[in-house]
This record gives sequence, C-alpha cells and structure tokens, in this order.
Amino acid sequence: MATKKPQYKDKSEAELVKTLKEKREELRTLRFSAAGARAKDSNAPKKARKEIARVLTEQGNRAKKA
Repeated sequence: MATKKPQYKDKSEAELVKTLKEKREELRTLRFSAAGARAKDSNAPKKARKEIARVLTEQGNRAKKA
C-alpha cells in the first residue's frame, strides 16, 4: 500500500523553507552514510530528491502568482 505524499499547497512559506532545509540535510546524510556501508533503503535518496523537487515546485508556483 502506497503512502500518501504530503501536500505543500496548504503550508506557509516558512514551513516550506523549513521542510526544504530538512530534506536537503537528510539527502546529504544519506549520501555520506551510503559511502561507508550499504544503505538499508536504497531508494531513500531518490525519495528525498523528489520531496525537494515538490517543495521547490510549490515555491515556484507561488512566485509566479505573486
């Protein structure tokens, strides 16, 4: 059963920035931990990049409307 992806349309700009910062940090730690040993979830970096893209897309859409 697939998990429901988070909705960013109803979040404030500050929440989007915070989420973006957290996801980028998560991706960075995943990259460095993967260099040392085999990762438990090999798709985790891909998922993190997709979440980052979702946040950036929402920020871009808001910038166009403003």
